[in-house]
Amino acid sequence: QVRLVESGGGSVQAGGSLRLSCAGSRLTGRPYCMAWFRQAPGKEREGVANLDKYGYTTYADSVKGRFTVSQDNAKNTLVLQMNSLKPEDTAVYYCAASVLKASLNCSTPDVWGQGTQVTVSS
Repeated sequence: QVRLVESGGGSVQAGGSLRLSCAGSRLTGRPYCMAWFRQAPGKEREGVANLDKYGYTTYADSVKGRFTVSQDNAKNTLVLQMNSLKPEDTAVYYCAASVLKASLNCSTPDVWGQGTQVTVSS
């Protein structure tokens, strides 16, 4: 069974940076897409960044110019580089992927990680 594990969350002051990683195990081939979601207290889960199997990236308007999604040199590892962090970025961040379902935008992923907490203080 495919598993995704996030790491790199923590607490940082506004304006700082964090680098989140998502490691996949038991993956065979490239997923249709991999993405980052987040859910802040009292708010619904929202998509943050998406990377499809062809290398095309999309971002939420709220993070454009500050966040970058990419694949690092490690196998099955997705990275979210978060710069110029703001208090409103505080949320639990989830890695997700479409492995079985042919979805390029990861609107409905079929595999989820456990999440990692990101807290940005003023």
